[in-house]
Amino acid sequence: MKKSSFVAMVLGTVSGVLFSLGMCMALLPEWNAFKPGVVFGATGLIIGLITLIVWRKMENKAPMKLNGRMVALWVFGIVGALTLGIGMCFCLVWNNIILGTIIGLVGIILLLSIIPITKGIK
Repeated sequence: MKKSSFVAMVLGTVSGVLFSLGMCMALLPEWNAFKPGVVFGATGLIIGLITLIVWRKMENKAPMKLNGRMVALWVFGIVGALTLGIGMCFCLVWNNIILGTIIGLVGIILLLSIIPITKGIK
């Protein structure tokens, strides 16, 4: 395993754990920890962005250029993740298993389609 991959894996794991813990703290009223949850979540996002920058620098890649295609791909990924999350909410929170499963599968398909959209099929 290359050093850059290991560093990205560790930093990505730390940022993911901080972000998810922060979201749980902020969104679960039983925990009564909204403000610390926002801080944890924001810290996880910041570390995630730092991870991306550090990994690209260690791989000697140019910084990402912000163009319309990149923004569209990010929006597409966000829509896919939100669709998957909405499907999970239908299943787990609102006890609507059939509709939740269908919406969740649409979200999974959207997320899986990002790879062929970005890389193409050869």
